Amino acid sequence: MSIDVDTVSDLIRDVSARVIDPRFRTLHDHQIHQKKPGDFVTDADRQAECELGAAVTKYAGGIVVGEESAFADPTILDAVSDADLAWVIDPIDGTKNFVHGSVDHGVMLAQLSRGETVRGWIWQPQYGHMWFAEHGAGVTCDGDEVTRGDSHSPVRAATTHEAYKIPSPVVEWRMAKWCCAVDYPLVCQDENDVTVYQHSYPWDHLPGALMVREVGGVVRTVDGAEYGSRETSGKLIVAADEEAYETVAKLLR
Repeated sequence: MSIDVDTVSDLIRDVSARVIDPRFRTLHDHQIHQKKPGDFVTDADRQAECELGAAVTKYAGGIVVGEESAFADPTILDAVSDADLAWVIDPIDGTKNFVHGSVDHGVMLAQLSRGETVRGWIWQPQYGHMWFAEHGAGVTCDGDEVTRGDSHSPVRAATTHEAYKIPSPVVEWRMAKWCCAVDYPLVCQDENDVTVYQHSYPWDHLPGALMVREVGGVVRTVDGAEYGSRETSGKLIVAADEEAYETVAKLLR
């Protein structure tokens, strides 16, 4: 079975409108949990993951790997590399932001075939923007084509990790948004040139990595390994182009 981009986009918006948005800034303490200190999950995360996974597989089949289900059983990720169709879901990216009432959160969905990301969606409910990428077909935001120019000078690099902000005249360090669903689009739309991450969980990075690559960028570890469908070791650098990547990677090596 196949499913078109607009149908998936509508399913994401529907789950967000029914499950996530009504809880924004209205969460009660008993609806907020911690998987480990500072790592939040809410009842909205769990319900949205369940409902979105059920919705896409009803239309198109395949297997589902969600952030919360993978936390409970990390071995479910093993099936992704061999599956003809897999859906990787981050039901609320930026859950900590969501818990604290920040608009910087989103829903992310990646469609994979044999471990390769073929399509990706990022829905930013409080901004009202739907980002979409298809391998070899570019990126759109709300249906409009997204392009970007060369990286800036100095390179605009964002991260949440102060230790990564090594002073340099060729890099202008900024604070990232604590949310891949916002940070990746900022690279795509020419606001930032680089974002540096400490972790590379697939639900956080697969949709955005496809988008950045489709606008001519790269997503690699600091040592040069291309990011794939599994978590990699080492700092992950998301860059608008080769020059921006090399500028920041040299600082961090």
